[in-house]
Amino acid sequence: MLYYLFDWLQAIEFPGSGVFYYISFRSSMAIILSLIISLIAGKRIINALKRKQIGETVRDLGIEGQLQKKGTPTMGGIIILLSIIIPVLLLGNLKNIYVILMLITTVWLGLVGFADDYIKVFKKDKEGLSGWLKILGQVVLGLIIGITMLVNEDIIVREKILSPDGQPQMEIAEKPGTPLEPGAYVTRDVKNTKTTIPFLKQNEFDYAYLLWFLGNKAASWSWLVFIPGIILIVTAVSNSANMTDGMDGLATGLSAIIGTTLGILAYVSGNIIYADYLNIMYIPNTGELVIFMAAFIGATIGFMWYNSYPAQVFMGDTGSLSLGGIIAVYAILIRKELLIPVMCGIFFVESLSVMIQVSYFKYTKKKYGEGRRIFRMAPLHHHYQLQGYPEPKIVTRFLIVGILLAVISVVTLKIR
Repeated sequence: MLYYLFDWLQAIEFPGSGVFYYISFRSSMAIILSLIISLIAGKRIINALKRKQIGETVRDLGIEGQLQKKGTPTMGGIIILLSIIIPVLLLGNLKNIYVILMLITTVWLGLVGFADDYIKVFKKDKEGLSGWLKILGQVVLGLIIGITMLVNEDIIVREKILSPDGQPQMEIAEKPGTPLEPGAYVTRDVKNTKTTIPFLKQNEFDYAYLLWFLGNKAASWSWLVFIPGIILIVTAVSNSANMTDGMDGLATGLSAIIGTTLGILAYVSGNIIYADYLNIMYIPNTGELVIFMAAFIGATIGFMWYNSYPAQVFMGDTGSLSLGGIIAVYAILIRKELLIPVMCGIFFVESLSVMIQVSYFKYTKKKYGEGRRIFRMAPLHHHYQLQGYPEPKIVTRFLIVGILLAVISVVTLKIR
């Protein structure tokens, strides 16, 4: 909203109004505003949750100190959502399709998570929202994102036109022979289903390649693999973040680290100068996503003020499902979804530990008549708890690994 106010002030040549056009300025303001909202509103929301006795129900897992968390206010994800949405509405360009999709993602998964928490707290149903309804919500969101990316004319990629030898075309197609500036090349804006593969020199991958057997028709039918791929990524990352939210500050801290990484990737992908220098895919209009991610980072860091050990509030599914979904959709929009296994490595390993544990338990029960386990408990962070590691130490070490993975993710821009 303020974006349009300053747009008007710029039109009447009001002194200093032009600073609002700078992404760096609005990003800084978004971080500050989201931090302020989470810190000020957070305390009031926590008190309100306490008054309504909206507390966490904790099972006795045999973990020291686990039962002490019983009664801690939950549904604190509301703090995160407000701290993201308000700064974006104030500072972002609300006509930008990428910003619109991120706001839809935040609100949609926030509502799915809220419904789950509401059933657990007020209906006294420990199972919460049924699993298939959660999946349905994530599938619908994936469909919205995928279809919009395919049909919306503002979602494009600017690519270099290559000559037969694979080098950037150095002639202007409309005027053959017209000289260009040194280092200049011809570009075109196209709609495609391309993404980025990390660590490879020729790092662009088109989902249509998976339909190679269709020949020239592959591009027309690429949606057959593109949309299911998006649905799978949104569902997997959202649920992985949900599984990781089992220790004070763990999911929140990892989300802040991943968010910082995504913000860097979005900035260079949406800046034509950096994209050309790094020889990466340039995606017009994605610069506005930096504003959103700045609010995301500020919201998660601000929430850690209350969520760090010992937690005064838990985010619940209201927060964890949203955080994972936001990360997934954001990565998809900037065409970096194939980097998620590295960037979100902790999320990936946490969910993988659950799948391994469940699969092995079922297999051994069928074969030996009794279920056996590989880990003492899954997700993985509980395994270390049962080994005697204090919760703050586990969280700190997981965050350190998360930072390492974030650095590796950024380094993929150059190391290929």
